[in-house]
Amino acid sequence: MARKKYDLIVFDWDGTLMDSTATIVKCIQSAARDLDMPVPSVEKASHVIGLGLFDAMQSAMPEVNPKDYPHLAERYRYHYLRQDSELVLFNGVTEMLAELSHSGYFLAVATGKSRVGLNRSLNSSKLLSLFDATRCADETFSKPNPAMLFELTRELGQDMNRTVMIGDTTHDLLMASNAGADAIAVNYGAHSTAELQELNPVFLAHSVSMLHKWLVENA
Repeated sequence: MARKKYDLIVFDWDGTLMDSTATIVKCIQSAARDLDMPVPSVEKASHVIGLGLFDAMQSAMPEVNPKDYPHLAERYRYHYLRQDSELVLFNGVTEMLAELSHSGYFLAVATGKSRVGLNRSLNSSKLLSLFDATRCADETFSKPNPAMLFELTRELGQDMNRTVMIGDTTHDLLMASNAGADAIAVNYGAHSTAELQELNPVFLAHSVSMLHKWLVENA
C-alpha cells in the first residue's frame, strides 16, 4: 500500500460539505433589504462566502457606513437561523468523511462560521465525532489569513507539508497558500471554476463523489 501523502485533511464547511451557498446569498441580500441598503448581486454575495461575518458584510457592501455593519450582521443572523435547520449536507459527505476517518487521517474544519453556528451544524448533521479539531472565524483571524491552519496543525501535532485544505472559494485556497499547505478546490460551491483554477489547486473536484475518489486514491 502506498504511503499517504497527507496526514491532516482540513475542510471548509459552507459550500464544501454543506449545501448552503444559495441560502447564505439570499440571507445577505435580505439583510440589506431589511435596512433599505443597496442589495449586493448574487455574484458579489457569493464571493464573500467563507469570510467571517463582519468581513463578509464589509466586502459585499463596501459603500455602507461602518457603523451599520453590526445591524446588517444581526439581520443576516435572523434570516439564516430561520432556515438553518433546513440545510443539508451534499450527497456523499458523511460516507466520505467516515471512510477517511477510518483510514487514519486526521480531519478538521476551518470555517468562516461562528463557533455557535458550526457547533449547531455539526450536531444537526451528526458529524461532530468525525472531526479531530475545528476552527471558526470568531476564534481567530478570518480567511485568507493562515492562522486557522497554523492553529489546527499545532493542536493536532501535524506537519503543514502533510496537510491539505479543501474548499469552494479562493479564500480557502489563499489561506492554504499563505500557510504553506496544499489545496484542493471544489467547484460546486460559491466560486467559479476559473477563479479557483487561477490559484493552481492540486486537484479540482466537480462533485463530492469525485473528491472522495481522488482522496482515496491520492491522499
